[in-house]
Amino acid sequence: MTSALSRTEDTIAAIATPPGPGAIGVIKISGPEAEPILRQIFRPARPREHFESHRLYYGYIVDPETGEPVDEVLVALMRAPRSYTREDVLEIYAHSGYRVLTRILELVLKSGARLAEPGEFTRRAFLNGRIDLVQAEAIQEIITARSESALKLALNQLSGKLSEKVQRVRGVLLDLLAVAEAAVDFPEEDLEILAPAEMRKRLSEEVLSPLVELIQASQEGRIYREGLSVVLAGRPNVGKSSLLNALLREERAIVTPIPGTTRDVLEETAHIAGLPVRLIDTAGLRETQDEVEAIGVLKAREKLQAADVVVFVVDGSQSPTEEDRTLYEDLRERPHVVAVNKIDIASGETLSRWQDFFPESPVFISAKEGTGLPELSQKIFETVIGKGPLEPPEVAPNLRQKAALEKSAEAIRRALALLENPEPLPELLALELREALSALSEITGEVTTEDLLDRIFSQFCIGK
Repeated sequence: MTSALSRTEDTIAAIATPPGPGAIGVIKISGPEAEPILRQIFRPARPREHFESHRLYYGYIVDPETGEPVDEVLVALMRAPRSYTREDVLEIYAHSGYRVLTRILELVLKSGARLAEPGEFTRRAFLNGRIDLVQAEAIQEIITARSESALKLALNQLSGKLSEKVQRVRGVLLDLLAVAEAAVDFPEEDLEILAPAEMRKRLSEEVLSPLVELIQASQEGRIYREGLSVVLAGRPNVGKSSLLNALLREERAIVTPIPGTTRDVLEETAHIAGLPVRLIDTAGLRETQDEVEAIGVLKAREKLQAADVVVFVVDGSQSPTEEDRTLYEDLRERPHVVAVNKIDIASGETLSRWQDFFPESPVFISAKEGTGLPELSQKIFETVIGKGPLEPPEVAPNLRQKAALEKSAEAIRRALALLENPEPLPELLALELREALSALSEITGEVTTEDLLDRIFSQFCIGK
């Protein structure tokens, strides 16, 4: 059975703007019937025989069966190949609202189009060679970006910066593969053709090194795309909920002098230094006979295991305890920051004890007065991504792309191991280089499968 997505000769249509009232709603049509549909349902204010490409026309959408006007609109016909999909594309700019947009879409579908599947417009742009697969994924990332940093990353991907780096490596691999295959074809001259030392140098410096850099950038990119998961942990009543409120700049968590007030996990998202941060306030970590509080403590420990970084909060107005030491020892192997809270009411002597208590430098804060919060934010990010400006990398592969890069890098490492042999077999070397090339081709879409495309484009909205 042929899927709708494989019928690229069809004309597709969808509402391209979010549902709900608004000033303008857009209906997008792509395919060979775009212009015939325009002529069926559009009545220009001034009659005309020809519609110029990429020009706005004012008029009315009408029911072709009754001649009844449906809405006052602007339309633009963009003829192939100068369009988003490299097909004829028609866009109708109508008044926004569920009833009017669905009525226009019904007329479009009756006139020869079918309803587009999620991501089908962008899929056609990819299949028709306007963009590669990296750029197609970048379009979805632009739509879903939750921060300026994530948007900047996505725009870099869309501009082709990641594709350029991948293609540069592919070019080197193609050159080296040609050498290996020549050695296969002329076995009596294989060592002279191969020049193993030179090939090792090029594979290591011009292929493996760039691949490793891209793989490392992927983790940092995930943080800028998805944000950090930051868990606030510590004994009861040390000020975790007050810190949450201070970072959010709103009274989100209940704060009382009674230990154990927080009994469940409370999650909120804030933007700190341009990054989305999921702040997780947890129940105070302690032994308790209270059944409800015990469940909260269990949940807190589960969140600790999944956090990108743990902020261990202690009460700076009280001297350190063995319980503090035990809790600290439990989490010190995880990425963490120590925050000594309540310095507004703490004595210098007590704060000095806290300074000596930890083998690292804590951050001294007052959640109540906001003291030290910028330093705490900086320390959180340094713990995860290292020191330096909080700027996203130029390019950062997503998880799919990272997996392909790792697959390619492993093949290169096997090729380098082959070249360590006194007489490397060119057949095996060519096999590994082809494997590395195939993996890189999956990134940009030169080599792909229908199932992979289905997975990628099904995440898009219907009108994109």
